[in-house]
Amino acid sequence: MNPATLQALAEFPSQLAHFYEAVPETYRYWSPPSWEGIPSETFTAIGQLCHVRDIEIDGYHLRLQRTLDEDVPVLASLDGYLLAEQRNYQDASAAEVLSALAAARTRTLQMISALTPVELERRAVFEGYGELTMRSLVHYLCSHDQQHLAGLQWLLGKIDASRAEPPNSSL
Repeated sequence: MNPATLQALAEFPSQLAHFYEAVPETYRYWSPPSWEGIPSETFTAIGQLCHVRDIEIDGYHLRLQRTLDEDVPVLASLDGYLLAEQRNYQDASAAEVLSALAAARTRTLQMISALTPVELERRAVFEGYGELTMRSLVHYLCSHDQQHLAGLQWLLGKIDASRAEPPNSSL
């Protein structure tokens, strides 16, 4: 597996926590008036954390295991917005979510690190992505991480814009 990808996967929980810590406390459950341009799903800052945790555990753990155990399984895409509603993302504790994500990522990295070259070539079909290999699946997980880091940065931009003083129009 690509060392840069493995490093990014390993560093992600810490990066996510740092990006989340940059969100002012009063904005962690805030929604902007428009979500236009967000590079991830339209979740609040706490929602971003919860979504990543749930996709890691309910999505990628299962997808990785099924790709190992089954011949060309069809891997379901999860409805993140339904999960958010069912699991009350807006009532979540960031500390608990980040802890659960760190533990889940440790498990993910253990699974990936144990893969043989032959296992990395195992095939599956991922709903919305098409045919892929186990290696592809690992790259998609890394891509998903990056989308949500970008989503938090986007939210920080919206927060700063919403707090900015209007420019002085008199010259």
